[in-house]
Amino acid sequence: MENYRLGGMTAATLTSPLDVLKTRLQSDFYQAQLQALRAAKPAPAPTSNALVSVTRTAGMHFSETFQILRSIHVHEGWRALFKGLGPNLIGVVPARAINFYVYGNGKRILSDYFDYRTAEQTPMGIHLAAAAIAGIATGTATNPIWLVKTRLQLDKSNAEIGKSRQYRNSFDCIKQTVRHEGIRGLYRGLSASYLGVTESSLQWVMYEQMKMYLARRDALKQADPAYDYTSWDSAELWGGRITAAGLAKLVAAAITYPHEVVRTRLRQAPTVSLGNGKVEMKYTGLVQCFKTVWKEEGMVAMYGGLTPHLLRVVPSAAIMFGM
Repeated sequence: MENYRLGGMTAATLTSPLDVLKTRLQSDFYQAQLQALRAAKPAPAPTSNALVSVTRTAGMHFSETFQILRSIHVHEGWRALFKGLGPNLIGVVPARAINFYVYGNGKRILSDYFDYRTAEQTPMGIHLAAAAIAGIATGTATNPIWLVKTRLQLDKSNAEIGKSRQYRNSFDCIKQTVRHEGIRGLYRGLSASYLGVTESSLQWVMYEQMKMYLARRDALKQADPAYDYTSWDSAELWGGRITAAGLAKLVAAAITYPHEVVRTRLRQAPTVSLGNGKVEMKYTGLVQCFKTVWKEEGMVAMYGGLTPHLLRVVPSAAIMFGM
């Protein structure tokens, strides 16, 4: 357990710059900066060659992404790349622990209830149900932590509007949120987190199916008396598990990514009037947020920050699940 905790905290620290970058690209605060970058360097003329067109688009996307990463370092200093690290370190261990614990026990209880004795007998529906329960439990328990993390990571943008940083630290963020929005304010974005249960469910199911395939393949090798089972086969099984874990996360995250953007938008700090203290929220609900983003920014905004997100979560999932 100690190694698990240390590994989770180390991964969160090393990937913190990507997390800050992802959050800012998901928010509407950085759309003006992206538009300025695109105006300064217009896209090349379209070509009939699909491969060339896709390559150019991907190249521009990576260039824009890392230009913004560099601008954070230049204008705010290297410490800005680690904003929100405190709540991230506090939340990553319980979030992973709750998810693994609820999923494992949920799968066991459901399998026992329906009398499925082996992993091969257990249908996909059991994995889906256990993953959904685990996702809901994790999201509900840790939402306040992630809300604080998101607001701290976006605090620079709010400072540009108010001429000073809005939050001094995590505790100040909690205090201001409760003062202006009540306890319910700590659970903004929870509806999008529940929608995100589809990601964890899809990830768990794909990983379980690939893991069972690898286990059956390895068992057949070991059961064959004519087959010379070596350390290479053990390494192949280990590598297959890591690949399966990373691939499952990649596919699940890419398919369900829009909920991440909506969740960040819902967690953005509100505008508070200095005169009467009135709180104004641009995004007030799940459906309203989807409609607003689609209407004002188009489909592409639903995938803002996808590149740093995948660069961060895929290796982490491969290590966490595959080891």
